[in-house]
Amino acid sequence: MTSELVIRALRPTDRPEWAELWRDYLAFYETAVPDEVYDSTFARLLGDDPQDFSCFVAELDGRLVGLTHYLFHRHAWKVENTCYLQDLYARPEARGTGVGRALIEAVYAEADRQRAPSVYWLTQDFNETARKLYDRVGKLTPFIRYNRP
Repeated sequence: MTSELVIRALRPTDRPEWAELWRDYLAFYETAVPDEVYDSTFARLLGDDPQDFSCFVAELDGRLVGLTHYLFHRHAWKVENTCYLQDLYARPEARGTGVGRALIEAVYAEADRQRAPSVYWLTQDFNETARKLYDRVGKLTPFIRYNRP
């Protein structure tokens, strides 16, 4: 018998595993956030404000193995909303098993459901493993990002 990957919305009882996944994701990008950010982010992810982020998790054998945070927002060049996929993470042992693709496809499906035909995300140029997936499920653009100093 093989295990089935389940992609579902975040639940209040997921807090400990979600925090562990998000902490590991942030560590991959060599950053961290204070505890109060975990608290506010988790509350927003579970809230009903359409301006806040939402979250899908990937569950295998009763354990969370991945997450994605995404947000719908207006776009000055379009009538419909667009979807920003901010965070995508799979546990190292789950990489290469379809978790990342399944999470992206769940966001694509939610974007279609909400009539937002555009989904975009950013990654670091050194994230070669993830970029192999992204090259298969998305289109690389020539945009370069700048941040306020």
